[in-house]
Amino acid sequence: MSDPHLPTPEPARPRRPLGAGAAALAVALGAEPPSADLTVTGVTLDSRSVAPGDLWCALPGANAHGAQFAAQARDRGAVLALTDPSGAERCREAGLALLVVPDPREATALAAALVQGRPAERLATIGVTGTNGKTSVTTVVTRTLDALGDAAGVIGTSGTTYRDERGSDHAIATVRTTPESPELHGILARMLEDRVQVASMEVSSHALVLHRADEVVFDVACFTNLSQDHLDFHGTMEAYFEAKRVLFTPAHAARGIVCVDDEWGRRLAREAEVPVVTYATAPDAEADHVVREIVAEGYGSTFTVEGPQGRRTLHSGLPGRHYVANTLAAELLLAAVGRRGPEVTRALAEAGTVPGRMELVARSPIRGVVDYSHTADALAQALTTLRAVPGTRHLIVVMGAGGDRDRSKRPAMGEVAARLADVVVVTDDNPRSEDPAEIRRAVRSGIPATTNAQVHEVDGRGAAIELAVRLADVSDTILVAGKGAETGQQIGGIVHPFDDRLRLRDALAAHGGTGDDDTDGER
Repeated sequence: MSDPHLPTPEPARPRRPLGAGAAALAVALGAEPPSADLTVTGVTLDSRSVAPGDLWCALPGANAHGAQFAAQARDRGAVLALTDPSGAERCREAGLALLVVPDPREATALAAALVQGRPAERLATIGVTGTNGKTSVTTVVTRTLDALGDAAGVIGTSGTTYRDERGSDHAIATVRTTPESPELHGILARMLEDRVQVASMEVSSHALVLHRADEVVFDVACFTNLSQDHLDFHGTMEAYFEAKRVLFTPAHAARGIVCVDDEWGRRLAREAEVPVVTYATAPDAEADHVVREIVAEGYGSTFTVEGPQGRRTLHSGLPGRHYVANTLAAELLLAAVGRRGPEVTRALAEAGTVPGRMELVARSPIRGVVDYSHTADALAQALTTLRAVPGTRHLIVVMGAGGDRDRSKRPAMGEVAARLADVVVVTDDNPRSEDPAEIRRAVRSGIPATTNAQVHEVDGRGAAIELAVRLADVSDTILVAGKGAETGQQIGGIVHPFDDRLRLRDALAAHGGTGDDDTDGER
């Protein structure tokens, strides 16, 4: 069922496209122009989403070539196809005019930018990359701008939304953390139509390798951290780092903001090809902006930062050093796009929580928290943070690992959970095409036989959450980790409705454990 409070999803393309001539596109892409100078009004990779007047991009894939859908693209109104030599004949047979280039994936981004009138050049853009923290930072930046009355938008894991200059909210349906380049430039063009001033975007390592973010030169890019993840795609941590480093080159950013709490960040600060400002939460770190003192306040914290202009105090609405780092990153990004001063500090402090990120579902007598932590490092941060919250007795974690993703991190996640929690309930995350039992077994393989934690394995995420609630007592904290604000669970080829927050809240209510919870609006 759709949420009546959310805006109806809109297309990832402007209402009034600027368009471009096929001959001009051919010159820009270094391709032979078609015989007729057609006008292109949109760009897409998906033959099912072709609209009349589109340039359809037929790319080679791991198992098949997109050109096999040329007839479908033609029937839906494509006027031109962009492809490589291996896809040219099928497109020609379908009657499509052609632009043939050696690397159509890279060329797609340039074509999309040109057709949409290079929208990224006409609004302020912020790009955030890192293993953890991308969603938190971009969300806090956007919520702060909303509070200041600026028209702002965000593109990322939790979806694509923006507020126009009239104060109306909009949503655009997207699938990936960083959309494919035709969607991305279409989204930016639509934001520009509605006079959005600042667009904040999560930039994944996949996107940088696969040219999804090409032709966007961010006004400022931010690096939060790097820890093991996505090695199924990158192969090594070195390749993973190199993918992130690309964002800090003149082709992608004018300047950078880099967290130097880890060695990867320190290395990036040295190797970045654009000017960078550094920040750190370790008080003895060498950085332009250093957190000197953190004071826990309820479920958040107030902290002092020393920078080039002296000391200042900021507030994070979420607990833990990593959210202190995210709040500081947001403040530095806002300053980089011209938003600074006491009103910004106040708005930043009131920016609120981030859906699915250390989200408080219940306060007492049992504290319930849902977090997106799906790497060993993120899980360690979440558990360490919750252990330090005043009044915590036993710490219970419900966790698992996603299928069809980096398998090497599964044992490490199990080890972290058993080392830092009192009770571990190993269950299913998004199994996708894998056998859930095999994933659980891999997670459990990292838990030493000598662990002091009580360990359970439960088939079915709902049943695991219910078990955690039955095992909890007054002043215990339950962390449901891995899926955050996701509202579906991918099992096989089907996405089943499933929201950790609703399941945990319902289980606690049935158990009589919601107490003085006043967080119903923080979904």
